[in-house]
Amino acid sequence: MRATVKAHTNIALIKYWGKRDEQLFLPTNNSLSVTLDKFYTITTVEFDEQLKSDQFYLNEKQAESEETEKVAVFLDRVRAKANQTIYAKVTSKNYVPTAAGFASSASGYAALAAAAAKAIGLNLNERELSQLARQGSGSASRSIFGGYVEWQKGIEADGSDCYATPILDKDAWDLRVLSVEVTTKAKKVLSREGMKRTVETSPFFAGWLEAVEEDLITIKEALQEKDFTKLGQVVEANALKMHATTLGANPPFMYWQSATVEVMQEVQALRERGIEAYFTIDAGPNVKVVCQPKDEQAVQDALNVLSVVHDIHHCRVGPGIMYVTD
Repeated sequence: MRATVKAHTNIALIKYWGKRDEQLFLPTNNSLSVTLDKFYTITTVEFDEQLKSDQFYLNEKQAESEETEKVAVFLDRVRAKANQTIYAKVTSKNYVPTAAGFASSASGYAALAAAAAKAIGLNLNERELSQLARQGSGSASRSIFGGYVEWQKGIEADGSDCYATPILDKDAWDLRVLSVEVTTKAKKVLSREGMKRTVETSPFFAGWLEAVEEDLITIKEALQEKDFTKLGQVVEANALKMHATTLGANPPFMYWQSATVEVMQEVQALRERGIEAYFTIDAGPNVKVVCQPKDEQAVQDALNVLSVVHDIHHCRVGPGIMYVTD
C-alpha cells in the first residue's frame, strides 16, 4: 500500500481568485494555467496498519502539527472513498520556493492526491484525481495535467462538475516562463485568507468576475491561433485586475513589493525596445515573465541588470503527474 508521484506546479494565466464554497474549494470563476517543468513535488504515501495516526514529513523533517492536520484531513477524504480507516506515512519533498507566490500547494496536493489514491487501491481517472486534488488546494486540480489547462468552476453544490481539463498539449506551443525571484520570505497574507477577505469585502470583486469571463474567451482564442501578442496582453491585464481587487478589500492589502513593481516596469520597457514579453503575478511578490524562445536570453539579460532580482528560474511547459517506481 505504497505509491510515489511527481507533480509539477502551474502558473495561472487567467487567475483563480475567489471561492463560492470554502470547504469544497469551489471557485467563483474558471481559470486557465500552464504547467511548469522547473518546479515540482515528489510525494510518497504508505498506508500502514501499525500506525496510530497519520505522519507527515516535508523536506526531510517532521512537519508542524498544523500542516500534518491538513494532510490528515485530506487523507480522510481518500479513506472515505476507499472505505478504509488505515493511517499513512506521507513523505514529501518540495522543489519549489514555498509560500512566496510559486504555488507549492498545487504540486503538493496533486502529488498527494495521486499517490494516496493509488496506494490505497483506488482506480481514479485524471478527472476524478483533479476533483480530489482540488479539495486540498484549488490550483492542484490543474497540476494533474500537463500543458495548458482550464479549471471548470462548475455549478453543482457538491462540486461534481468542478474539475480541470487539458486545453492544449505541452508540446503544442513552446512558450517560456521566467520565474523572477525578488524575495524568498513568506508572504504576510496567505492566499486563502486574502481570497476570502477579497470576496467578502472588496467592491471591485463583482467587476473581476465580469471581466474574467471575457479574458477566458480571449486567451482560448490566442491558444487556438498561437497568437502570442493576444495571449500576453490578456495575461498581463488579467493579473493586474486580480491584484486590484485586493486594494478594495477591508482592510486592504497588497502582495507586491517595490521590487515587484521594478520588474513589471522593466518588462513593459522591454516591449518598448521591441522585445515582446509580458508579466503575470500570483498571490505573492515574485513575478513570472512569459516570452517566446527567441527572446528568452534577451529578457534574462535585461532582468539580470536589476539589483532587486535575486534569481531567475527558467521554465518550459511541463508535464502532468507521473508515477515513480522506487
